[in-house]
Amino acid sequence: MPDSGWIAALFALFTWWFSTGAILAVVRLADRRGPRANSAATLLSLPLLAAGIWGYHATLGGTGPAAVYGAFLAALAIWGWIELAFLTGQITGPMSRPCPPGVPEGERFIRAWGTIAYHEMLLAGMLIALALWGWGAENLFGLWTFAVLFCARISAKLNLFYGVPKINVEFIPEALAHLPSHFRTGRINRLFPLSVSLLTAASACWAERLIAADTPSQVVGFALLFAITVLALLEHWLMVIPWQDAKLWRWMLPERPKTTKTYGPEDAHGL
Repeated sequence: MPDSGWIAALFALFTWWFSTGAILAVVRLADRRGPRANSAATLLSLPLLAAGIWGYHATLGGTGPAAVYGAFLAALAIWGWIELAFLTGQITGPMSRPCPPGVPEGERFIRAWGTIAYHEMLLAGMLIALALWGWGAENLFGLWTFAVLFCARISAKLNLFYGVPKINVEFIPEALAHLPSHFRTGRINRLFPLSVSLLTAASACWAERLIAADTPSQVVGFALLFAITVLALLEHWLMVIPWQDAKLWRWMLPERPKTTKTYGPEDAHGL
């Protein structure tokens, strides 16, 4: 495998773009075919999860660039399956109805947590499992990849909850039609500066380690981590910058189904 940092960064960029588009395409196709298709898509994609778990284990002792690329792809495979299960509505949370307007902030948080609780617990559990499984191994780039994705996703969801000027809901599937009611569009919230500062610091950390790397494996690994962290930082800035990142994938997706899900009255909490 190529051991150039530039090639590794471009590989991370392409893999992020392609895997995101592939997941969105599967979810959109399942949406067009109904609830059973969502369940089928999640079950039929289980080999992706299995491949990711196997790849993570198989690359823990690797010391070459190929093992680093393999660990990176394994982490993305595990992450991708969990995200697919979320977007198809199979692993979400106990709350599946929109948030009524005007509810107190504390209740709004409980309701928002209820929409994603099982998904977040699965992500956190997987991160802990990967850390316990691999800690002390030669190749931990798969673990760091998953950790970066996890921290960036938690930060993004909190910012969507507390409020940002730009929110893209174009790719939200029918199974999660209630989700945008828990978002808040408005001025930049107080968490946002901290989020982008931490992601910037993390990017700088990976860049420093990339510059100081003295083996091809370290060059590849830290270039991959730098690239996905910068992408996470960019995704945060797109919450405030008026640019439609949806254009990156819109052209490759089938048309959205024209059905609209309706809800009756709901007063129960999500937990």
